[in-house]
This record gives sequence, C-alpha cells and structure tokens, in this order.
Amino acid sequence: MSVDRLNQLLLLSTLVLLFAVAAVRLSSRSGLPSLLVYLGIGIALGQDGLGVQFDNSELTRTLGYAALVVILTEGGLSTKWREIRPAVPAAAVLSTIGVAVSVLVTACAAHYLIGLNWQTALLMGAVVSSTDAAAVFSVLRKVPLPKRLTGVLEAESGFNDAPVVILVVAFSQLHVSPSHWYVLAGEIVLELAIGLVTGLVIGKLGELSLGRVALPASGLYPIAVMALCVLSYASGAMLHGSGFLAVYVTALILGNSKLPHRPAVRGFADGLAWIAQIGLFVLLGLLVTPHDLLDDFWPAIGIGLVLTFVARPLSVLCSLLPFDQRWRDQALFSWAGLRGAVPIVLATIPRVADVEGSERIFNIVFMLVIIFTAVQGPTLPWVAGKLKLSDSEEPMDVDIESAPLERLRGHLLSVAIPPHSKMHGVEVGELRLPPGAAVTLVVRDGSSFVPLPTTMLRHGDELLVVATDPVRDATENRLLAVGRGGKLAGWLRESGPERGAERRPPERKPERRPPERRQPERGPERQQPERRPERERD
Repeated sequence: MSVDRLNQLLLLSTLVLLFAVAAVRLSSRSGLPSLLVYLGIGIALGQDGLGVQFDNSELTRTLGYAALVVILTEGGLSTKWREIRPAVPAAAVLSTIGVAVSVLVTACAAHYLIGLNWQTALLMGAVVSSTDAAAVFSVLRKVPLPKRLTGVLEAESGFNDAPVVILVVAFSQLHVSPSHWYVLAGEIVLELAIGLVTGLVIGKLGELSLGRVALPASGLYPIAVMALCVLSYASGAMLHGSGFLAVYVTALILGNSKLPHRPAVRGFADGLAWIAQIGLFVLLGLLVTPHDLLDDFWPAIGIGLVLTFVARPLSVLCSLLPFDQRWRDQALFSWAGLRGAVPIVLATIPRVADVEGSERIFNIVFMLVIIFTAVQGPTLPWVAGKLKLSDSEEPMDVDIESAPLERLRGHLLSVAIPPHSKMHGVEVGELRLPPGAAVTLVVRDGSSFVPLPTTMLRHGDELLVVATDPVRDATENRLLAVGRGGKLAGWLRESGPERGAERRPPERKPERRPPERRQPERGPERQQPERRPERERD
C-alpha cells in the first residue's frame, strides 16, 4: 500500500467513524439500536450505494471474531459479579438447553416453511439462536430493570456465543450425521470446559499480578487488562476450547477484582468496543448486496416470527422451569432476546465453507436482524413497563477508582456519588470509615475543599479517600454499603456481599481499657509488687 493510498484510506475511515459517532446521538433519541445506523452506513457505502466493492467473507469472519473478542471483553469488565452471581445457573441452562431448543424449533420452521434441506435448516437455527452481547448490553443500560433480570440477560448473552459457534462450525461440515448427536454434545461440553478453565486461570493470575504490581503509568493498566483478555481467548482457542467463553470469564474476573484505575480500564475497553462495533457493522453492511435481499424478505419475516414468538419463549420456558421464575420475568426474557452482529458474523462461516444455500442463509439472517432488532430494541422499555418490571428508583453504586501509593503503602480512592445513591445527605463523620482511612478532599460543582466531619455529601460529589493497604478492602466495602443503605447501613444489616465483611470501628471501644487497670482485682497477692513504685519515688 502506497502512502497516497494510505492517506485516502485514513481520510475515508475517519469520516465514517466521525459520522458513526454523531449518529449515536440520533439513535439514542429515537430509541433505535445504533447497530442499525452502522449497517446503514455500510450499505450506503457498498455496491448499491457509493459503489465500494467488497465481498471477502473470510476476512469478514476473521475480523468479526476479533471484534467479538473486544465486545465480550468490554461486556465482562462492565458486568458486576454480585448482580449476576445468583443468575449464573439460570443463564447457563438458558445458554445450553435453551439454545438447543431454539435451534430445533427454528430448524423445523426453516425446513417446513421455506423448504430448506435439513443441514441448511439446522445451520439457520444455530446461526439465529445466539443473542448479541453488544445489543443486549447497550439496550439494558437504558432500561431500568431489576438486577435479578439484567443479571440473567447479561450472563446469557456472554455465555451463549460459545456453544452456538461450536454448533455452526459443526453443521457447516458437509458430512454431519444426525445420529452422532451425542458426539457433538460431548464435544461442546469439552470445549466449554476447556474455555472455562482457561478463563479462570488467566483471570486469577491477572488479578494477582496487576493487584500487587504498581505500574509506572496509569495508562498501562488498560493495556495490560486487554492483553490478558486477548491472551485468554487465544489460549482457549489453541487448546481446542471455547475462546469466547474464556475471554468473557477472564474479563468478568478482572472487572470485579480490586484493580487500580478500574474506571480508566473500563473506559478504555468501552472505547475499543465502540470502534469494534462500528467497524464490524459497517463491514457487514459492505458485504451484503441490497438488491438480493428482497427475494428473501418474506422468508426472513417467517423465520423471525417463529424465532421471536415460538422458539425463544419455548426455550425460556424449558430452561427456567426448574428455577421457578414468574411468568412476567419469562415474558421479558422472551422479548429481550436481541440479535445483532453475532448472527450475521456466524452466517459468514457457512459462506466460507461453501455450504449449499449459505448465500440465502446470510441474506435471511441479515434481513431478520435488521427488522426484528428495529422492533424489539425500542419497545423493550415499553414491554418492561407493561409487565410492571421497571425499577427506576433503585440506588446506584458509587463509582470507586483506586490508585496505588507504592512508597506510602496506601491507596488513593476516587469516589463518585451517582444519582439515587443513599450516600446523599450523609455527613463525612457518619461514613464511619475504619482507622487508617480518611476523606481528604471533596470536589463539588467544579470547586474542591477539605471537608469537616459535619460536611454533608451530595449527589454528584467526588471524594478523595486515602486508605492504608490493610484497610483498603474494608474502606471500599463500607463506602459501597453506605451508598446502598445510607448512614445506618451497618446497623440495618443490609443485604449484599459487603454484609459481614464490613469492619465497624465503634465495636472496638470496649477493648480500649488498658489491661493493667484490672490487675488490683485479681487478689491480694498481686498488691505487694505494686508498692515498688512508691519506694522508687522516695
């Protein structure tokens, strides 16, 4: 590539990127998922638009895998383990048994409604059975749902990519016998186990190393975290396991550990995820030929209706039946199964393998994603409101960033008080931080001041808290507890992971009495040694 060609490519890329960034505001106002805007940009640049010629399915699949790694990394880093921990069993069943049910129902519809052969029909069912992490994360962050629901949906979107990729690759092989389903099931279980172990090992090693080593620059922490997540994916894939599950587990561990500069790490990952989404959707828009989509419009509508109103509800019902979920929750889970980039990327796998009917699969999946994402995404808040599942007044956790002070053996905690936090109205002295921790500075409305014990905190305040190394965890736990339960958090025994882990200094007051004052009460034999100080005074 010449320098002139590079300059032209950089000019076009930056213009597309800036236009995509500006389009996010339009999508946020209209309620449409931003992925539709990015797909529209790619289509406008493609063959039926400005005439950019692009038909490399293999390159699209490869870059799509790389983009999914970044998107899953951002999703894992931003997911709170304490919120999804109760939902992990339900999400795991929904990502395996639920996927199997959805694949079978959708495959039957593709075979009997539009006449696809069984291999192509199974491919169709597998491709559209995965919910998209980027679409789910972006929509759920705008919908005030209870944490028990968002935990299931976020965990499912992070987990179900792995088994679906395995199914699509297996069904893309030309000689797959339905009688050997148990071999395929065993292979899926083995690859998921390898990916899970790989993610756990690399995540724990990264947590230990980054938590103890003070890097010379704060900008190195986001790079190290991203490198560990990509290492997890590559290691899991090289070991013939699920790299997507490995990278999500690693990011989940690192995102919930006591890493320095956590908001900076998440901000860096969020920026990379936006670039990955924009690039991926524009690339997918370039790959499609719009005038070929019209022939598969009605098949896409039929498959989408079966998937949305039959396959997805049935998979939710079968998966969540042992967990005694309410019918309202199941209805929301059924409607919140958003599709996005993942099904379109998976649709490129049979095209690369030259499977019969793969071109039609890609067109149907592309149309299905556009139509049903445009319907489900904007209507999800309305559906949650009709089901009376909206929870807009739930307090948000305070945002805590930690910077290590290596030579002082301490930590500087930056605490941001968000809206609806119950830390609003609490005085600094009422925080009851453990000994060795203190609020040193308050930033309010652009000005900073040193607080007094009677200074009352407000929404939007940013605090600087200095904590010694032994009490850092107790300080963070106390701040989180006050953010959820207010000044009486320790006495009200609030629920959450901090209960029981919080150290309460006032309980130590009875132990401050010097032990030597009790010695005269032990008996008369102890009184003679106490006369020695009087002789020494003489």
